[in-house]
Amino acid sequence: QVQLVESGGGLVQAGGSLRLSCAASGRTFSRNAMGWFRQAPGKEREFAAAINWSGGTTRYADSLKGRFTISRDNAKNTIYLQIDSLKPEDTAVYYCAAEGSQFLSARYYSDASYDYWGQGTQVTVSS
Repeated sequence: QVQLVESGGGLVQAGGSLRLSCAASGRTFSRNAMGWFRQAPGKEREFAAAINWSGGTTRYADSLKGRFTISRDNAKNTIYLQIDSLKPEDTAVYYCAAEGSQFLSARYYSDASYDYWGQGTQVTVSS
């Protein structure tokens, strides 16, 4: 069992930056590949970024490459999502999630591949 708690969301102006954090507890964190998803108002949850157990492999949604950076610190049981050049369309609830494996699954972009989820943190970008 893995418990996930996101933080770092808030209200920010367009063009600004945020770093979201996801603190994990429970079973050994370093055994889990992790991902970030987001859900905008009235839309389905969508994949943002994923990272394997060591941080050596990362994946991003094509539309977010270059502005989003996922990283992890296994010593702190935490993953991060750095978001730069924020846009109003980035407004969403951001969720972190853990796979049951160390390695990213073939469908790392699907929320069905993840076994554990946090409650989410709200990011609101004003224009």
